[in-house]
Amino acid sequence: MDGVDINGVDETSATPLIWAAMNGHEAVVKLLLGRKEIKPDRLGNDCRTPILWAARNGHGAVVKLLLGREDVDPNRIDDWLQTPILWASQNGHEAVVELLLGREDINPDGPDSCGRGPMSRAAENGHEAVVKLLLGRKGVNPDRLNVWYETPIFLAAENGHEAVVELLLGREDVKPDRPDRGLRTPISVAAGNGHEGVVKVLLGREDIDHDRPDSGGRAPIAWAAGNGHEAVVELLLGREDVNLDRPDREVRTPFSLAAGNGHEGVVRLLLGREDIGHDRPDPGGRAPIAWAAGNGHEAVVELLLGREDVNPDRPDRGLRTPVSVAAGNGHEGVVRLLLGREEIDHDRPDSGGRAPIAWAAGNGHEAVVGLLLGRKDVNPNRPDSKGRTPISWAAENGHEAVVQLFHGPDANPDEPGV
Repeated sequence: MDGVDINGVDETSATPLIWAAMNGHEAVVKLLLGRKEIKPDRLGNDCRTPILWAARNGHGAVVKLLLGREDVDPNRIDDWLQTPILWASQNGHEAVVELLLGREDINPDGPDSCGRGPMSRAAENGHEAVVKLLLGRKGVNPDRLNVWYETPIFLAAENGHEAVVELLLGREDVKPDRPDRGLRTPISVAAGNGHEGVVKVLLGREDIDHDRPDSGGRAPIAWAAGNGHEAVVELLLGREDVNLDRPDREVRTPFSLAAGNGHEGVVRLLLGREDIGHDRPDPGGRAPIAWAAGNGHEAVVELLLGREDVNPDRPDRGLRTPVSVAAGNGHEGVVRLLLGREEIDHDRPDSGGRAPIAWAAGNGHEAVVGLLLGRKDVNPNRPDSKGRTPISWAAENGHEAVVQLFHGPDANPDEPGV
C-alpha cells in the first residue's frame, strides 16, 4: 500500500520486521522481506537487528529466511558487541547455532564487551549440545579468557555443568587448572559452590593442583568448608595432596571457616581428623569456638565444648573470650551453654576492662543480661578501664528494658559513670 512506511520505527527504535523476527512470525517476516523498500538489517534498540533478535529467541525459520538475504550481516554486533551466534549459544538454541555455523562467513568466536565468546556463554549456561557444535568448528578457542580471566571450563565448573566440563576436559587445548584474576581455578569454584560431580571429575585429573590457593590464600577445601558443602569436603578429605589445615591469608583454616559459619556437618567431619588444629587461633587470637560463639552457632559450640583439645575460655588479642563475644552479640543460647561450664570465667574483662555483661548491656541484649545477672560469679557493677559500668553503657544507648533489669538489690543505679 502506497504511503505506508514499512521501515518506520516506534519509541523503542523497533521496525515491524524487528517485531516479527523477535516473536518468530515466519509468514510475516516473509511478507515484509518481499517488499523492495525493506531494510532487513536495520538497527533497533541497543543496535540489535532482526536476525539478532530471531537468533536470540531461537526462531530458526526466521533466521534461515534472513540468512538468505545478501543485505543481512550475520556477524553484526549490538551495543555490547554480541553477535547473533553469541546470543543463540548463550540461550542454548542448538538449531540456530547449527544454521549460523553453516555459513562460511560467520565468526564463530567473536567476543562480547567482556571478552566472552559463544563457547564461553554456552559453557556457562550448561548447553552441552551447543558446546559440542562449537568444539567441532575451526576458529573456536575452547580456552578463551574473558576480562576476568575466566575460561569456558571455569564457568562450566562454577555453575555445576558436569557434562560440559567433561567435554572440555577431552580437549588438549584446554587448560583445566587455569586461574582467574583472583587465582581461583575451576576446582576452587566448583568446590566453593558445592558441585560434587564436577569436583569428582576434576579430582580425576593429575594435571590439576587440588590444593591450589587463590590470591587470598584460600584453597578449594577451605571454600567448600566455609560454605558448608559437606559432600565436597568429604571428597577432599580423602586426598593425600590436600592440606586440611592450610590457613588463608587471614590465617583462617577450613575448620575455622566452617565453625564460624555454623556448618555443623562439616565441623563434625573435620573433628574426626587428628591432623587438624581444632583450637588454632587467627592473627587476632580468635579460635574456631570464638567464631562460632560470636556468630551464634549453638550446635557448633556444643560440639566444640565436648573436645578436650579446645579451650572454651581462650581470649583473643583484645582479651575477649567466647562468652564475651556471644554476650555482646546477644546469642542467648550460646551464652547458656558457656555458663554451664565451670572452667569458664563468666565475668572476665577484656583489654578495656569490659566484662561480658557490659557488652550485653551496652548492645541492649536484655535476655543475656538477665542470664548474667542471675550469676553469683558476675559483678553487675564492674567498671571498665574508664569507669563505665554495665548500666552506664545501657543508659547511654537508650536500652530502657536493660536499665530496668539493673534496678535490683545488687546494682547501684547511682554508680559513677551513669
